[in-house]
Amino acid sequence: MKVAIIGAGSLGQAIAKGLIKTKATSSLYLTKRSVFTLQEFKGIEGITLTSDNVLAVKNSEIIIFAVQPRHFEAILKDVAPLLKENHVLISVITGFSISKMEAIVGTDKYIIRSMPNTAISVGQSMTCISTNEKGKSKVELAKSIFNSLGRSMEIPEEQLQAATVICASGIAFWMRLIRATTQGAIQLGFEAHEAHELAMQTCFGAASLLIESGKHPEEEIDRVTTPRGCTIEGLNEMEHQGLSSSLIKGINASFEKINQIKKN
Repeated sequence: MKVAIIGAGSLGQAIAKGLIKTKATSSLYLTKRSVFTLQEFKGIEGITLTSDNVLAVKNSEIIIFAVQPRHFEAILKDVAPLLKENHVLISVITGFSISKMEAIVGTDKYIIRSMPNTAISVGQSMTCISTNEKGKSKVELAKSIFNSLGRSMEIPEEQLQAATVICASGIAFWMRLIRATTQGAIQLGFEAHEAHELAMQTCFGAASLLIESGKHPEEEIDRVTTPRGCTIEGLNEMEHQGLSSSLIKGINASFEKINQIKKN
């Protein structure tokens, strides 16, 4: 599988690390205006670093666009004449619709929009995928790429904005919860590095329990809580202070903001 990542910034590099880790490509082109910032990839077999998008497109079958939204239209126009029948275009760019891509490259191209998160660099992303009509025949190919980097789910394009909040912004939300747990553990007497490890592994364990069991969170909560116990006391205090409400309000605030960005 010959892949090019056009715009190897933070997300592009995270995708590249995931592809390298899972050995999912036979060749990988990474493009950026300043390739100096890509030096950690230098010398890796099968990896080409370049500032030349044309070179990357000509030598790839799957093109992943990870540039900033304001640059995407111009870049897409530049590479459009180079696209061949077998090229698969995957955009991870927020707010740039499939119809806008089709207006530039044509409706006869395989077009896929995806929304991974930065956990893709460790093979644990939750990636949502949408396609144009032509791209439906390549959705399994896209899912195979992103399933090798975590998990993927095909959804209607109109839900991608919401998926961005839950999955991409969601990484930051969960990081903040882990940080808060770490701070609480320090207050209870643990050293900072101990508190950090306790918080991280407990979070990972909670998610793993749900993934492996397929249970609703409340079922697992019921296994931990006992009558008049410390767990239910802590949970109730958190709810009195607005834990669930604050999370839901934060998610909705992020969704409102991303819709404003789309309109502008």
